[in-house]
Amino acid sequence: MPIDKLKDPMVDRLFQAIQTLQTMDEYYRFFDDLCTVNEVMAMAQRLAVASMLRRGATYTQIEAETGASTATISRVKRGLAYGASGIELALQRLEEKERLSSRPEPQSRRT
Repeated sequence: MPIDKLKDPMVDRLFQAIQTLQTMDEYYRFFDDLCTVNEVMAMAQRLAVASMLRRGATYTQIEAETGASTATISRVKRGLAYGASGIELALQRLEEKERLSSRPEPQSRRT
């Protein structure tokens, strides 16, 4: 299984550290300390590419909107099709959270 190549106590510790973060500011501070700007932007770009692929965007549209190369788009597409379903799971949860947060508040009923 491809995910096995990631299994490692150091990677476990990294993921556990990320799980301790509670605010967006903490995430920014953590990744600013740990990664280069280019590394963070590359991950963000890949997530945007995955989201657009799920919505049926073409390579041309994705390239124009994200600046991703066709090689990056193909890599992300392979991950969506044959990967461990991690991107799919995260995007589904993110979209559900966004959908719920965009719902109008229910009106209180007067009796």
